[in-house]
Amino acid sequence: MKLKLIIFFILTFTTRIVIAQGAWTFKTESSGIKVYVDNKSAMKVKPIKVESSINATPTQIAAVLLDVENYPDWVYKIKSTSLVKQTSATDLFYYAEINMPWPAQNRDFAAHITVTQNPETKVITIDAPSVADLVPEKEDLTRVKRSHGKWILIPDGNNKTKVTYYFTLEPDGGAPAWIINLFITDGPMQSFKKLKVQVQKPAYRNAANLFR
Repeated sequence: MKLKLIIFFILTFTTRIVIAQGAWTFKTESSGIKVYVDNKSAMKVKPIKVESSINATPTQIAAVLLDVENYPDWVYKIKSTSLVKQTSATDLFYYAEINMPWPAQNRDFAAHITVTQNPETKVITIDAPSVADLVPEKEDLTRVKRSHGKWILIPDGNNKTKVTYYFTLEPDGGAPAWIINLFITDGPMQSFKKLKVQVQKPAYRNAANLFR
């Protein structure tokens, strides 16, 4: 048990260093969405950073990100999701299956979302590290055991938000490089485009403030 805890903390700490200190190289841009890749990273799949401005408040965007059961509406290649456990309005665990193109096997993962806000700047940070053993593995799916997503939502006046998203992944199951690159380049771009539409739905436009 001690060994597992040590490994977990090492992986978590390493991921946070990668996110904080990435040497970002511009990759592509479309519809005001910029994607960067950390080409100097030693990780098999290069970490990414995505930046964009969204016409919504940080709270409204956070409401979309916490609504995990509707991820298939806008998150790239997400086939299905389910809420596993919720401990508070800003802390939950969820499970998801990812559609992969043939001949690769579909992936699945579980993640732990926590949301915090700086009381002075009102910046909202959303952490979403994977939790490998939260739900039992399935024979027909390949489990993504090590990934980490992080969102930083900065108020930008006039109900706008500067959004920065970081993502790191250690692949399992030997997925071909072209499939991984597809997700790295196209995935974030497509998700952000749909996020900009999703956040305009009434359920999120009228979202209550998570932090009072």
